[in-house]
Amino acid sequence: MLEKYRIRTDLALEEKERFDDDNVEIKGVVVEEDYDEEKEIRVTKVLIQTEKAAKTMGRPVGTYLTIEAAHMTVPDDEYHAELSKEIAKYLKEMMPKEKDEYAVLVVGLGNREVTPDALGPYVADHLSITRHVVMEYGKYAMGEEKIQLTSAIVPGVMAQTGMETSEIVKGIVNETNPDIVIAVDALAARNSKRLNRTIQIADTGIHPGSGVGNHRSSMTEESIGVPVIAIGVPTVVDAATIVNDTMENLIRAMETSEILKGVGVVLQGYQAAEKYELIKELISPHLNGMFVTPKDIDETVRRISKTISEGLNLLFTGKA
Repeated sequence: MLEKYRIRTDLALEEKERFDDDNVEIKGVVVEEDYDEEKEIRVTKVLIQTEKAAKTMGRPVGTYLTIEAAHMTVPDDEYHAELSKEIAKYLKEMMPKEKDEYAVLVVGLGNREVTPDALGPYVADHLSITRHVVMEYGKYAMGEEKIQLTSAIVPGVMAQTGMETSEIVKGIVNETNPDIVIAVDALAARNSKRLNRTIQIADTGIHPGSGVGNHRSSMTEESIGVPVIAIGVPTVVDAATIVNDTMENLIRAMETSEILKGVGVVLQGYQAAEKYELIKELISPHLNGMFVTPKDIDETVRRISKTISEGLNLLFTGKA
């Protein structure tokens, strides 16, 4: 029954919440949560430990770290600097432990011409690229005692290149031999409150375009030959999600009305996934499949991309 009502989201945390809403416990999934009241940053770690749990969740076995920052859309340089440090700290936990220095390839996924999908390319724009300098002059030319060999690529999308992103990245990996790939991409969320306020970091690789239904070949350690860490920010929700959030608010309003209370009770009897499926049917065919993004997405994506790139720069210079 649950498989039938698969709600579209790229966030493992939201997938876990879907089962919690339906009072379904999944064995093999562990959730750890930490909240910093001073910084107003909530970090939730979802650990999928077994293949059975992975099949139920629709996600590979691995670690999914979700950073929720309520003020991520606010133009506060000090707050974003703190957020960059948090990103660097948690990324460091997922990086190779067997050596102090490593070569990393950052892949900025997405379409630069479509603002909600331009997060990856914008992050690549702000990175401190060191591979060419270090290979030519040595690491001390960068003025740092410890620095990683950093390169970056913005492969574009299949409509622009005619090639799968994974094919492009695999070719580059074979030629440049990085120790690890970090892929940055825009995601889709189920909850509109998480739009541009959430960063997911996963050690399981990435499936470009999955959030909006464009299923491309995955980028994982199995497919390209080196470990892949994925960083993503939800920048869009589908129309059904917007209507679903509105419906939830309507149900709560009905519960306070003596006249409409009975209607609210009936609707409240539906499981969250069933309500979502009902809404999708009601808005078909005109709005079904439509994706929505905030009106200030241009400014927001540029700000968040710089925050993520600063976190990566801190990590690569050993300051994390």
